[in-house]
Amino acid sequence: MGSFLFNFFALLTVICAAGVVVNKNAVNAAMCFLLSLVGVAGLFVLLDAYLLSFVLLLVYAGAVVALFLFIVMLLNVQGSTRRPVRGFALAAAVLAAALLAVGVLTFAQRSALAGAAADVPAVGASLKLYAYQLFTTYLLPVQIIGFLLLISMLGVIVLSKKLTDREDAS
Repeated sequence: MGSFLFNFFALLTVICAAGVVVNKNAVNAAMCFLLSLVGVAGLFVLLDAYLLSFVLLLVYAGAVVALFLFIVMLLNVQGSTRRPVRGFALAAAVLAAALLAVGVLTFAQRSALAGAAADVPAVGASLKLYAYQLFTTYLLPVQIIGFLLLISMLGVIVLSKKLTDREDAS
């Protein structure tokens, strides 16, 4: 049963992540992103990392995707027609695909040589360890990310504000 659930959540995550990239409509892409996050949360549950799963669903699925949808609706973003692929974009795509293939092959080779993963102790299921590292080691990066999210939210609000005629004259 565990193997079936892992395969299901992994397939759901990969298909929905591809849907985010391929969709022209921003609302459909956001919904695919939401389903991709649900798949990753399911994988975290299978790894017994319940806190990570809950935080992922609460913060990303609950806040970030909802904020993205509100911004898309507020700005009334429409899908555009695709431009033909130019030489530089094609070269960048080929390079990215080659790097991805090398990374996947390296990962597969190392995991085949590493042996059974059952011997590795489960790390990350303790809430005390998360809290200790969050409030000691990673406190500054968390604060910086929170500040950047606040600045980006304020920037979106300012950019999406519609100017009236009276504000244009001054």
